[in-house]
Amino acid sequence: MRIIFHLDLDAFFVSVERIINPDLEGKPVIVGADPNGRGVVSACSYEAREFGLHSAMPIGQAYRLCPHGIYLHGHYKEYERYSEAVEKILKKYAPIIEQASIDEFYMDFTGTSKIYGNLLQFANKLQKEIWEFLRLPCSIGIGTNKTIAKIASDCYKPKGITYVIPGLEKEFLANMPLETIPGVGKVTIKHFNEKGFYKIKDITSIPKEYFSVTFGKSGIDIWEKANGHGNNILSISHTRKSLSKETTFDTDVTDKNKLQQTLFELSGKVCQLLRDEDWVACTITLKLRYTDFVTVTRAKTLKYATDSDDIIYSTILRLFKTEYTRRVGVRLLGVALSNLREYAEQDTIFEDAETMRKRMYRAVSKIRDKFGFDSITVGKF
Repeated sequence: MRIIFHLDLDAFFVSVERIINPDLEGKPVIVGADPNGRGVVSACSYEAREFGLHSAMPIGQAYRLCPHGIYLHGHYKEYERYSEAVEKILKKYAPIIEQASIDEFYMDFTGTSKIYGNLLQFANKLQKEIWEFLRLPCSIGIGTNKTIAKIASDCYKPKGITYVIPGLEKEFLANMPLETIPGVGKVTIKHFNEKGFYKIKDITSIPKEYFSVTFGKSGIDIWEKANGHGNNILSISHTRKSLSKETTFDTDVTDKNKLQQTLFELSGKVCQLLRDEDWVACTITLKLRYTDFVTVTRAKTLKYATDSDDIIYSTILRLFKTEYTRRVGVRLLGVALSNLREYAEQDTIFEDAETMRKRMYRAVSKIRDKFGFDSITVGKF
C-alpha cells in the first residue's frame, strides 16, 4: 500500500503577491492579463472567486464580474523563487518528490510511519512549517495513489488536510460530480452527460467493458479513476518539461500572413528561451484558439533535437497549415517546445552544417541578450 501526499499551494500567485504587498490581504486580487485586454486569469484570490472568477477565465469576463478587483500582471520570478523554497522544505522529509507544476507537489511517504507517526499530524506539521517560514497557505491530500491524493487536496481549501482511508476510495468519490476526476474537461463531460452520467457513482455501477466500447481508452481510464484506482509511481525527473510562448490578439485575426508572422516571432522567442537554458528540443507543439474558444493543439516530434529557429518555425508552419481549417478568426496562437535535452555543440567528431548552425544561433542569442530580442532577425516567415 502506497502513501501519497499531494500538496497544493492555495491561490499561490496571489499568496506571493500578498507577501510582496501585505495591503492586498483580504481583497479580491486577480493575477493575469490586462483587464482591458483579451488574455485570461492566471490566478485569483478566494475573495475574487466569490464573484464567480476562476483560473483560465477570459480577463474581460472577470472584469465584468468583479470590476472593483485588484488586477496584477504578477511577478513570475518571485513565484519561481517561492516554489523552490517550498521544495527545499519538502526535501527535508519526503524520500521521493514529483513537482507537478509550480504550485503542486506529490510526495511518496510509503514506509515512513515509524519515522513520522500519524499521517494527519505529520501533514499538519508540514503545513504549519510552510506557513511559518514562507507565509504560504497550502492544502494537502493523502491517498493510496496520485489521483485520490489530488482530489483530496481540493476538498477543504484553503488550508485543508484530507486523508482518504485505504479501501474507502470508491466511497469517498461516489457523490462527487464527474468533472472532479482529473482530465475530465468540458468536451468529455458533455459526452458523458449525454449518456446519463453526472456523478462518479454513475460510472462505477456500469461494467468497464461498456466504457471501452463507447469511449475507448479514455473511457477505461476514467472508469479506473472513478473506482479509486490510479498511478502511484512518482516521476523524479528534475529536467524542465517544456518551454512556451503564446500571444492573445487584441482583435481576432483572419489574415494568414499576420498569423504566420506571429508564429515566426513566437518561434524565435521560444528558441531564445531554449538557448538561454542550454536545452534543445525534440517535440514542437502548436496551440491555436479560435474566436469561439475552440482550441486545437498539435505536436510533431523530430528525429533529432534542435534549437534552430528555422527548423522549429518550419515545423510549426506545417502544423498550422494543416490545422487552420475553419473560416473564423483566431484569438490566440502559441508555440511550445518539450522533450528537452541538454545542449551539446557537436554530436560527431567532425565539423558539420548542424554544428555551424548551432554556433550561429548561440551567437544570435548573445546579441539579443545584450541588445534586445528585436536587435537581430534570423530567417523570414
